[in-house]
Amino acid sequence: MNSNIKRVLNYIKKYIPIVILSMLMAVVIVCSTLYMPILIGRSIDCLLTENGVDMSAIIVLIKRGLIVVALGAMAQWLMNVFNNKITYGVVRDIRADLFTHIERLPIKYLDAHPTGDIVSRCIADVDQFSDGLLVGFSQFLTGVLTIFGTLAFMFRLNVWCTLVVILLTPISFLVARFIATRTASLFLAQSQKRGEQTALIDETLANARLIKAFSREADIMEKFDTQNEELREVSLKATFYSSLVNPSTRFVNSLVYAFVAVAGAFLAIKGKISVGALTSFLAYATQYTKPFNEISGVVTELQNSLTCAGRVFDMLSEKVRPESDDPVAVDIKGNVDLSHVDFSYDPQRELIKDLNLSVTQGQRIAIVGPTGCGKTTLINLLMRFYDVDAGSIMVEGCDIRNIDRHHLRASYGMVLQDTWLRHDTIMENIRMGREEISDEAVIEAAKAAHAHSFIMRLPKGYDTVVSDTGTLLSAGQKQLLCISRIMADIPPMLILDEATSSIDTRTEQKIQSDFERLMKGRTSFVVAHRLSTIRTADLILVMKDGNIIEQGRHEELLAAGGFYHKLYYSQYDLGD
Repeated sequence: MNSNIKRVLNYIKKYIPIVILSMLMAVVIVCSTLYMPILIGRSIDCLLTENGVDMSAIIVLIKRGLIVVALGAMAQWLMNVFNNKITYGVVRDIRADLFTHIERLPIKYLDAHPTGDIVSRCIADVDQFSDGLLVGFSQFLTGVLTIFGTLAFMFRLNVWCTLVVILLTPISFLVARFIATRTASLFLAQSQKRGEQTALIDETLANARLIKAFSREADIMEKFDTQNEELREVSLKATFYSSLVNPSTRFVNSLVYAFVAVAGAFLAIKGKISVGALTSFLAYATQYTKPFNEISGVVTELQNSLTCAGRVFDMLSEKVRPESDDPVAVDIKGNVDLSHVDFSYDPQRELIKDLNLSVTQGQRIAIVGPTGCGKTTLINLLMRFYDVDAGSIMVEGCDIRNIDRHHLRASYGMVLQDTWLRHDTIMENIRMGREEISDEAVIEAAKAAHAHSFIMRLPKGYDTVVSDTGTLLSAGQKQLLCISRIMADIPPMLILDEATSSIDTRTEQKIQSDFERLMKGRTSFVVAHRLSTIRTADLILVMKDGNIIEQGRHEELLAAGGFYHKLYYSQYDLGD
C-alpha cells in the first residue's frame, strides 16, 4: 500500500503549483469557517449586555459574517476547480502511461491475461481511483487544517474543556482503523470480481455468433449470474463494513460533544466562561469532530481507490519487452538464419527444439504440418513477438535481438488467417497509418487484391467506415482488405499465414497469380493447410512436434513417400 501511495505522489509532483493553490484555498476556507463561531459568540454576548441589546455592534458583526461567507464560498469553488485539474490530470497521465505500457508489454503477457480484465484495469479501476483521489483532495486537507485550527481556538477559549476533547477523540481513530483494516481485502476482491465479469462480457460480445450457433446462451447466462451474484455479495460486504466507519465515529464524536457541553455549562454557571464564548466553544467542538467523520469516510474511499490503483500499478510494474541497448542498423534484404533454436510457451511442455534453417533472399518457404506442430510459433519468433529460449535468429547476419523491433517488423508484410480491422474507413484500414501511401496507391493495391469491386459497391466506397466486429463485410472481404495492406507497400519479406483461407476458390486462383508477382525477389514464409497452393515453393518445411522432419521441393517430398506424401494425398482422400 505504501508503494502505491509513493507512486501516486510521483504523479502529483507534476501539479505542485496547482496543489499549492489548492492548499491556499483550503486555508482560506478553514479560516472563514473558524472565524464564524467567534462572530456568532460575540453576537450572542451583544444580546446579553448590561445595557441591553447592542444593535450597532451586531450589524457590524453581520456585515463581517457576510464577507467571511462570501470569501469562503469563493475559495471553496476555486479549490474544487484546482482539485479537479489535479485529479483528472493525474488520471490522464496514468491512463496514458498504462496504454503506452500495454503497447510495450510482451505478447506473452497479453496472451496470458483476459482482455476484459486488462480493460477493467484501464477503465473501471482508474475511474475508482480518480473518485477516491478527488474526495481526498477535497476533504482531507481541509479536515486536517480544521482540526488544528479548532484546537488553537479552543485552547484560547478554555484549556480544560479542550483537554477533554483531545482525550476522547482518539477513540474515533481506533474505531475507524479497526473497521478500515478489515475492508481492504474486500475492496481487492471486489476489483478482482469486477475484472472477471468484464472479461466474461468482453468474451461474450466478441463471440456472440459462435455462442448463438452452439445455443450456449443459457450456459453463458448461468456463468454471468454466478459472477454477478459473487460481485454483489463482495460489494455489499465491502460497502457495509466501510459504511460502519462514519456512524461509529459520529457516535463517539456525539459523546465528546455531550461531555464538553456539560463541562462548559458548569463553567458558565460559575462565571468562568461567557455564554457567547461557550457557544463558540461548542461550535468549535462540533467543527473539530466533524473532520474526523469526513476523514474516516475519506480513508475508506482512499483505501478502495488505492486498491484499484494497486491493480493498475501491478500492470505498470510488469516487465516490458527488452529493447536492445544499441540497435544495429541493418539493411534487411531477406536473408534469414535460425540456429539451434529452442522455444516453448510453457517451460513444462517442450515445443521447438534445436531448429535450424537457412533462407536466402528471394526464396519462397512453405511451412506445413499438423495442427500444433509449431508453424505459427515459428512466425511469432521471426516477427519477434516472442524471443527464443536458446539459439538465435539472424537476419542479414545480425541477431534480431540487436535490431530495432519497429525496423524488423517493418521489413515484413504479414497477412494472417485471423483478420483485424480498426474502426475507421476502408481507405485508412488499407493505409494502416502509413501516411506516405497516397489514395491512388491504396486503390491500386485494392485492385491488385481483387477487393476494389466489392469496395465500390459499399455505401461510401473507400470512405465507408468498417470495424472488426461489424457485419458489413464478410470474413473473405476482410481478408482481401488485409491482403491489400501489403499490396500497398511491399516490404522485402512476406509472411502469409493461411492468407486466403476465407476466400472463395475462384478469387483465390486470381490472387495466386498476383502473389506470384508479389513474392518474386522477396523472401516469403507461407503457412498453408491447402497443400495445392504451395507446390511451386522453393522449399517446403514439414514440421511435426516443433521439429522440421522433412524439407525439399514438392516433387522431391512426394517421391520420398514420407509424412508430406501422406499429408498431401490425405487432402484429396477427404475431398479437399
